[in-house]
Amino acid sequence: MPTFVWVGGLSALVLLALGLYVTLKSQRSLIDERLDQYLDAPQGPKEEEVPLELNKPGVLTEWLTRRVERTSYGDRIAQDLARADLKLKSGEYFALMFLAAVLFGVFGYFFGAGTTIFAIIGGLFGTWVPGFYVRRQQRARLQKFNDQLPDMLNLMVNGLRTGFSAMQAMEAVGKEMPAPMNDEFRRVVQEMQLGVPMEAALANLLRRIPSDDLDLAVTAINIQREVGGNLAEILDTISVTIRERIRIKGEVRAITAQVTLSGRFLGMMPIFLALGLWGLNRDYMEQFFSEPIICGIIMISTASLMLIFGFITLNKIADIEI
Repeated sequence: MPTFVWVGGLSALVLLALGLYVTLKSQRSLIDERLDQYLDAPQGPKEEEVPLELNKPGVLTEWLTRRVERTSYGDRIAQDLARADLKLKSGEYFALMFLAAVLFGVFGYFFGAGTTIFAIIGGLFGTWVPGFYVRRQQRARLQKFNDQLPDMLNLMVNGLRTGFSAMQAMEAVGKEMPAPMNDEFRRVVQEMQLGVPMEAALANLLRRIPSDDLDLAVTAINIQREVGGNLAEILDTISVTIRERIRIKGEVRAITAQVTLSGRFLGMMPIFLALGLWGLNRDYMEQFFSEPIICGIIMISTASLMLIFGFITLNKIADIEI
């Protein structure tokens, strides 16, 4: 029976990885599919056409997506996936959370020698892992976008000074800049070509990219469209300001790197130490769950709260707003 469960768990893990790979590589977002009905696709090497049967979502995930999209939580999940640039629907994300919870729950059950509490902890950890990955992708994409923002503003300034309109300058950004900048501004241009006002298209851009520096540039563009003025000079000044902010943030990040890494290491070390002791000397760790069990629960809860408060405190020390 244990061999059968292990084989089943490994098979489910392989199928999960294969499904994620096919979904992220072949499936396109619904917005891009709708826009491509009216606009030409960007020039480049054509990919092999995937049969319709491979792109068609599963019945269960499609049903789950329709149910989830009706809720505010589903809208928030869809927005988070869009910000992370993950080609997943809300139903597929929830299915992924369920599979991860089952896999980690089974692993925790066997790691804990059939203890139900370890299965519950593993299941909770499994539901947390997809969200952690999405937030990590969001931060990485936002950081990359902010690093490209000064170059984008300089490109727009040069285009405006040579006689381009604001829309033509954004179109040049969509063609010349690397990802993710070109993808976002290409979508902005496509929305304006379909009749969406520039203010609404830029507001949609801000919802996808919650960047304070981008908000500053978008506000300047909207004010210039209402009251007039030299947009090239305004964007040039903003570009210099953003470059200085990026430089200062880099220096602060380098100075506080030791505190940040220390907080992460000190926060994770007791957890890994407890797991290692559980595997090496299980009888010693089971003393926490012996009678009276309330004493062990109080000790574990107190240690967990101290770890959480210490981790939050170190992060607050390293978090310097600029």
